[in-house]
Amino acid sequence: MTAARQDAWTPDDDLMLAEVTLRHIREGSTQLCAFEEVGERLSRTAAACGFRWNSVVRKQYEDAIQLAKSQRQERKKAKRKLKPAVYMTEAGEESMYAIPEADTSVSMRGEMTEDLSFDVVIRFLRDQKNVFRQMKRLERDMEDSRHEAEELRAENESLKEEITLLKSDYQVVNEDYKALIQIMDRARKMAFLGNNEEDIDIKPRFKMDANGNLERVDYR
Repeated sequence: MTAARQDAWTPDDDLMLAEVTLRHIREGSTQLCAFEEVGERLSRTAAACGFRWNSVVRKQYEDAIQLAKSQRQERKKAKRKLKPAVYMTEAGEESMYAIPEADTSVSMRGEMTEDLSFDVVIRFLRDQKNVFRQMKRLERDMEDSRHEAEELRAENESLKEEITLLKSDYQVVNEDYKALIQIMDRARKMAFLGNNEEDIDIKPRFKMDANGNLERVDYR
């Protein structure tokens, strides 16, 4: 009678290996992950579980493997159609809900629209940059014009003050000139009163020299 090995696989071990491996296939995981899980549960290595699956157990579950693969494909399709999203509840907690995902054609159109939108945004930003530069240039020109206008205004005020002073000086000189003429006229009359009667009707003549002084011209 042949003695059974202590590490021999029992029907329950094979069943656990099949169930775990089929579940991983169905959920889209890898067989290696299944072998590692079974190895931890049965205190075996993942390599031993993989060898047992490929050499013995796999042949007994061909139909189940094909069914698990079909279920995996269905799960992938369902995940593509339902896009998970996160929103905040009233209590401030995160919650998940599904949003139907658009088909491939709509997605491609969305990507094209997104690319076009980026081009439009980039073009818009470049235009805004040029507009900003022009505005800065205009602001500098306006500032220079403002300074120039202020300088011209100050110069105008200074010229007005000078004109006012010149007018005042002119009035003073004009009044002094009139007073001088009056004094000279009185002196002339007083001088002629002391002359002969025949010389009274003779009026003296005056001329202005280079220095602006009046001098009498004698008759001959």
